[in-house]
Amino acid sequence: MRVQVVYFMVAVLLGGCASVVPEAIRTPAPGNVQIAHVRDQPQLYRDATVRWGGKIVSARNESDRTELEIVGRNLGSEGRPETDDISQGRFLVKVQGFLDPTIYKRDRLVTVRGRIEGVVDRSIGEYRYTYPVVVADTVHLWKSPPLPLTRYPYYYDPFYDPWRWPYYRPWP
Repeated sequence: MRVQVVYFMVAVLLGGCASVVPEAIRTPAPGNVQIAHVRDQPQLYRDATVRWGGKIVSARNESDRTELEIVGRNLGSEGRPETDDISQGRFLVKVQGFLDPTIYKRDRLVTVRGRIEGVVDRSIGEYRYTYPVVVADTVHLWKSPPLPLTRYPYYYDPFYDPWRWPYYRPWP
């Protein structure tokens, strides 16, 4: 009986470690196509499957789809974008349906998998920029990291009591 309980507990603990990242996001796309390659020679990479990720710059909803503008980043082992300041370039993602812009907002990390549709010329300020366009079949929004704990005055005093001397000041 004890052995069965131990096996059950191990199964429960291992089941809790299961990844919630979709398989399409965890596995790299064939060919390892880079954003710069598509910008330079879009005709060679049309309909190629890619897995790219980065930080969201903007989300724009149209009548039947949502367009995300993303600053590309290197991807980690599970497909999560790195948080370094190295940009691979910008790209656009077309997602069928509605994505709420308050959830898919600026500076959130996202990884997409889809096919290259082509390139589009738009401007960033006054600079003309060529955006590769990806039609996404899988989109994964990563959770934001928790905010760091800050304490004022940057330490914790276990003996602080606001009702004792020297903190307590009676009303004049």
